[in-house]
Amino acid sequence: MNTILSSSSKIKVLPGFTVSDQDGVYFTKDDFITENEIIRSAKVLLKKRLTNNNACFTDPSLVKDFLIMEYAAKEHECFVVLFLNNQHKLIKAVEMFVGTIDGASVYPREILKTALQLNAAAVILSHNHPSGITEPSQADKSITVKVKDALNMIDIRTLDHIIVGGADSFSFAEGGLL
Repeated sequence: MNTILSSSSKIKVLPGFTVSDQDGVYFTKDDFITENEIIRSAKVLLKKRLTNNNACFTDPSLVKDFLIMEYAAKEHECFVVLFLNNQHKLIKAVEMFVGTIDGASVYPREILKTALQLNAAAVILSHNHPSGITEPSQADKSITVKVKDALNMIDIRTLDHIIVGGADSFSFAEGGLL
């Protein structure tokens, strides 16, 4: 049986599996833990890290990891918007639109309305491709421009648009498309 290695604050993620979120110490009461249990626990920790009031969305790899874990396994397209304050701290992540296996209708007006309601200063757009292919389509590029232009009119910055496909992702900002 494993013992607690730290006295820092701990969160119980799954039965028998506790995670110390300050020292990075992980232990289990059981001798074995499944890969799926580890992944579910990692999702909880990553979500906690990104939704912590002190976390800034300035590390693209952390944001991509969060989005991959949340949306890679979805069987239909989901368009999510991360609404951020002026310091790029998360106000709220909202799954705005849900589509089919190969598309989702996106309405810039609804994103704009939600951004105003949440008093957002910036956004990160994201959607998944259930096919696993992360290359942006012409429709992806077009809707990004429309949303960015609409938000620019009211001084809300579009920091990125991240496409999730399986374990991979594509960043419009890193790809020079934003």
